[in-house]
Amino acid sequence: MKLPEVLKTIIRLPLRLIPREAVMRICSGPLRGFRWIAGSAPHGSWLGTYESHVQRLFCERVKPGDIVFDIGANVGFFTLLASKLAGPNGHVYAFEPLPRNLSYIEQHIRLNDLANVTVKPIAIAATSGTARFGDGENDSQTRLSEKGEHQVTTASLDDLIASGVAPLPAFIKMDIEGAESDALRGALALLGSTGLTIVLSTHGHVQQERCWSALEQAQFHLELLRDGAADGDYLILATK
Repeated sequence: MKLPEVLKTIIRLPLRLIPREAVMRICSGPLRGFRWIAGSAPHGSWLGTYESHVQRLFCERVKPGDIVFDIGANVGFFTLLASKLAGPNGHVYAFEPLPRNLSYIEQHIRLNDLANVTVKPIAIAATSGTARFGDGENDSQTRLSEKGEHQVTTASLDDLIASGVAPLPAFIKMDIEGAESDALRGALALLGSTGLTIVLSTHGHVQQERCWSALEQAQFHLELLRDGAADGDYLILATK
């Protein structure tokens, strides 16, 4: 049974008293005990409940020694989780172009003494170059946009791997607010490799169709974990 909105508001009131700059210990979930800046993201992050279904996927799929790409890393929640799961013999590459988010990622890495994470201030796209990047309704919904406030560096995944900036990953999490199909167009060589798992959020029915088709053509096994027919937000698990 869903809680009434008034009751939800009452429950959330004490959380508003927590200073945004406060460093909290994550309360539950696989990152329990990790340090987190309270105001960097919704309180569900340090409470440990943030996107619990995706957390479970990470725990099931990311193995010690894996190379992990966190594409659209935001402020680094899943970067931290991938770092823990991949362990000292693995490595995480966090791709995030927005300066505000990059600052929090770097702080979270320092607060937790992580040595197996590389942060790249890059927007993953179909081609390498520069583009405009705009703010969304909140800091987790920023995206490439011709009217964007920021100019950012873009790179295709194939270019990054071919140039040696990053090695072939075993696991990719991608959540880039409508640029997913462009990112896949720039990763044709990568998608041809084997032993790869992708957790892909798609935003909008057109993006979902394009991404599903591209992954299907690349011979991935696909599972629709969230049907976004109602709101346009889908979640795909692709394995090969």
